[in-house]
Amino acid sequence: MGKETGFLELDRHDRTYRDAKERLKHYKEFVIPLKEGELRGQASRCMNCGVPHCHTGCPVNNLIPDWNHLVYEADWKNALDMLHSTNNFPEFTGRICPAPCEAACTLNIIDQPVTIKSIECQIIDKGWENGWVTPQVSAERTGKSVAVVGSGPAGMACAQQLARAGHTVVLFEKNDRVGGLMRYGVPDFKMEKRHIDRRMKQMEAEGVEFRPSTEIGVTISIASLKENFDAIVLSGGAEEARKLEIPGAELPGVELAMDFLRQQNKRNAGDEEMRAAPDGTISARGKNVIVIGGGDTGSDCVGTSNRQGARSVTQIEIMPKPPAMEDKAMSWPLWPLRLRTSSSHEEGVERDWAILTKQVVGDNSVQGLQCVRVEWNGGKMEEVEGSEFTLEADLILLAMGFVGPRKPGMLDQSGVELDPRGNVQADMVNYLTSDEKIWSCGDMRRGQSLAVWAIREGRQCARAVDEALMGVSELPR
Repeated sequence: MGKETGFLELDRHDRTYRDAKERLKHYKEFVIPLKEGELRGQASRCMNCGVPHCHTGCPVNNLIPDWNHLVYEADWKNALDMLHSTNNFPEFTGRICPAPCEAACTLNIIDQPVTIKSIECQIIDKGWENGWVTPQVSAERTGKSVAVVGSGPAGMACAQQLARAGHTVVLFEKNDRVGGLMRYGVPDFKMEKRHIDRRMKQMEAEGVEFRPSTEIGVTISIASLKENFDAIVLSGGAEEARKLEIPGAELPGVELAMDFLRQQNKRNAGDEEMRAAPDGTISARGKNVIVIGGGDTGSDCVGTSNRQGARSVTQIEIMPKPPAMEDKAMSWPLWPLRLRTSSSHEEGVERDWAILTKQVVGDNSVQGLQCVRVEWNGGKMEEVEGSEFTLEADLILLAMGFVGPRKPGMLDQSGVELDPRGNVQADMVNYLTSDEKIWSCGDMRRGQSLAVWAIREGRQCARAVDEALMGVSELPR
């Protein structure tokens, strides 16, 4: 390493945020990057640990110690090239990935981990600033064509890799803009959509054709794709949200988190407000908002509700409150269970755990939510007698995760086999479905997961398709 004693001399120092009162006035990113000297110092904390578990903690197997060393040496261009060798879109992961690599950092056993995510993000941001990110156009065309269906991180990564291999690639997206849940699920204050648009321009120059507003199974049939393309990749995501199965859940004012987040992102993009809610556009302004679900999507609902001007925001979770710190001896290098407080939580929210919802209260719209406290014993949930209570609510947002891909339309037409969880059946080597002409990757294959896993699967699936079409592939896995 560039400085073998860096981790002994420097404490962890990460990016900071703009003041909450300031950032609540807008939907733009608010992270303050480290100055270059500070960042190089943080890169020097990367240990010469012999077995860098960050490699396996990172789903795309980023060469983290190598580009940390290059950043310490101020060799930004080579750091960027090394980063791109494993990750097509580090500006996405540098903003929205929870950084399992940092949990697996060897330094994390006895100290605080290296600021891997921040270093990654500033490498790619510097690359864009200096014009180092350019199209990689294939010198030869193969004459083979591939339809990639679904333009989230899995579909984008798969399409880009296949285009660079020389194939003709068309990327289909049912929404009016490309990006999947990164476009209409991730709030702009976490990742502005100019990052997606910028990559789209690069991919178009590399030969990828984008066809938004085209739903396969509705606008175009699977049979038509099979007739006109040599291969099909299904990368449509896991969009079927888990529903709230209690009395009153059908009342106006009980909304899916993704409908709520999508509408705000479309407003930010200048579109007319969507009319998805029974009583009109979903808005938290002046309302008592309850978010059900303690994950990232729930946190995004908290941040968006506060920006819309909610009267109050409460987030509840059925699982017990996690410990403030993990037991590293038990969890390292795996992703630990511990309490996580996001920037959205810091902006204002009441959080509560071990809460089971019983009934939505209201006549013609939501007025409250009846709940009861629960205890978990040996994995079994039991209601606490006499602990019933009611929360005042005007808007209830369901952020309880996803149960798999939507079946009507594309999947039903394709006839591909599904696994016991309802995802498309395909392994992590060939990514081939039960149909010899159809592959699948990302959340549609593995279930709800992270953007970094989607990028990994998209890259690996591209290699599998390339190998099937050409007999051999030079694309990396």
